[in-house]
Amino acid sequence: MAKTRYVLVGVGNRGTTMWGCDLLEGWGDVLELVAICDLNRMRAERAREMIGSAAPIWSDLAACLAETKPDLVIVCTRDDNHDDIVVAALEAGADVITEKPMTTTPDKIHRIREAEARTGRKVDVSFNYRFSPTNGRIKELLDEGAIGTVTSVDFHWYLDNKHGADYFRRWHGFRENSGSLFVHKATHHFDLLNWFLDADPETVLAFGELRNYGANGPFRSDRCHGCPHASECRYYFDMEADPFLWPLYGDPAAEDGYFRDACVYREEIDIPDTMVASIRFDNRTLVSYSLHTYMPVEGHHIAFNGTDGRIELRQFEKQPWDSPPSDEIRLIRSFPNEAETIEVPHEPGGHYGGDNRMRDMIFRKGNDPLRQRAGSRAGAMSVLTGVAALRSSDEKREVRIDEIAPDNLGPRTPLS
Repeated sequence: MAKTRYVLVGVGNRGTTMWGCDLLEGWGDVLELVAICDLNRMRAERAREMIGSAAPIWSDLAACLAETKPDLVIVCTRDDNHDDIVVAALEAGADVITEKPMTTTPDKIHRIREAEARTGRKVDVSFNYRFSPTNGRIKELLDEGAIGTVTSVDFHWYLDNKHGADYFRRWHGFRENSGSLFVHKATHHFDLLNWFLDADPETVLAFGELRNYGANGPFRSDRCHGCPHASECRYYFDMEADPFLWPLYGDPAAEDGYFRDACVYREEIDIPDTMVASIRFDNRTLVSYSLHTYMPVEGHHIAFNGTDGRIELRQFEKQPWDSPPSDEIRLIRSFPNEAETIEVPHEPGGHYGGDNRMRDMIFRKGNDPLRQRAGSRAGAMSVLTGVAALRSSDEKREVRIDEIAPDNLGPRTPLS
């Protein structure tokens, strides 16, 4: 069989690893990287070396697509320009895989959905959390009716002081770039809810505050590198000591002025770092959600409350104590009142095996009994939840999804 010829657009961390060297190492028998496209030539050259490829480098996307005529384009650029690249790729006759979030606004969702329908090509959204072994097992339990009808969900996500702070060092700290973490990060979580419940969000009431980063800081600078407060700042990040990030973002900053280690206390940061939301779904399920970005632990807690019982998971990804290489799902039945612990071992690869399982599904065309593969409608619904949450927080009111949704979403389907 001929290999799928793909163009990689955007070679930051995710593009260089997940969709670059890791993809070719594990799926190089079915894929061929035919071009790398990035506006920063130096970063692209460094990334190409890390990927171990001889693919040509382009800065002009239109020319790249016209010359290489790829089967597939993988989009790993800043969130707010995903729509331009996705639409250009579809119109060039390629399928698309885009990193999450699919895009950042309802208008951009409409553009992508319209281009996909018009061209007949396909958009996949990289919702790798769906593919983790633990989430797959929870989905099986829910589909089996293990706790009856799900009536409410408690879902709380914690980013630690390293991972959480990283969003405020980078371009994500500005709404115009990321739509806020209600969109950029929570798109994963909102998609999980939509998928677990097999339902669409209907209304959102949310609150968001900037309590730790931005103007809350005791001092500030332009960036960590060369910062006069390095010895006293709790969030000082020595990027020069990182053998992966410094080649990608150190010298290449001279070409585009983008500092990967910008100060987390920049006064112009305009996204919340502390977020809560109440969500009502069209099947009447109620959800209590929160996202915290400066915790001493990394991971999440989720619990499904049903008419016949409850499913609980507390997953620790990083914490100041040892934890076993597995997750424990607790299934608590109401009738009879008994509990069962289901252990799910972690698998190799990112997201406890989720990254590898997703790539297998997409590139080796596996069966999809749990409907894990996510299309543009799934990407749209998770973004719309985040957009509604930010608007609700800003305007101090409940926001209905249908008041912001584009008119080309269509009905929910198994692969949407």
